[in-house]
Amino acid sequence: MLQTVIFDMDGVIVDSEPVHHFAYQQHFKQLNITVSDEMYASFTGNSTKNIYQKLKAHFDLKEEVEDLVLVKRNLFNDAFDAKEDLELIDGVLPLIQELHANGVQLLLASSSAKVTIERVFNRFRLHTYFSGIFSGEDFPQSKPHPALFLKAWEHSKHPKNNCLVIEDSTNGILAAKAAGIPCIGFDSFHSKNQDYSQADWVIQDFAEINYQNLHQWLHRISVG
Repeated sequence: MLQTVIFDMDGVIVDSEPVHHFAYQQHFKQLNITVSDEMYASFTGNSTKNIYQKLKAHFDLKEEVEDLVLVKRNLFNDAFDAKEDLELIDGVLPLIQELHANGVQLLLASSSAKVTIERVFNRFRLHTYFSGIFSGEDFPQSKPHPALFLKAWEHSKHPKNNCLVIEDSTNGILAAKAAGIPCIGFDSFHSKNQDYSQADWVIQDFAEINYQNLHQWLHRISVG
């Protein structure tokens, strides 16, 4: 029985990764560091704080993590406000609306900072659909640690086999699996160099899923 859907945000609801990438690259230039594509890809699903903790250790940066996060956040906010063509991922809003109309509880569990989540939710008027929002900045460890998804699941008050997570990153999928919650991997062209082998179901378009087939799928896997 489908009762709760837990959404990731970046790459699932909105493709803000290009904005994040721009902000990070601007900051890397300011810091005079070179971050490889491989290293950058490994950060997907991590909170900004955790990313800068890793960068500080790797590059022996003298700046405090909190100051690094603030600079990047300001760069992101400026770019976000200037990017007029930022849109929701194709098909995700109709899915959100259909699930909500059928009484499914919708929760957000994103590694993004609260201020970033608010910018996205306010810009696209998403608050009306979601009954809980959880940010990775409230947890000391990022995905693939399951803490963020476990917190969302506890909030749901529903059995884990009546919940599902929609994720686009390797770290997010591993976090959902570690939390014991069924996970759909969203393998879109926005997501680069991610591993979907641990997802319970992999989709490439939100047109592939709806309230009815998600409900049926959860029932099938819950009864074995």
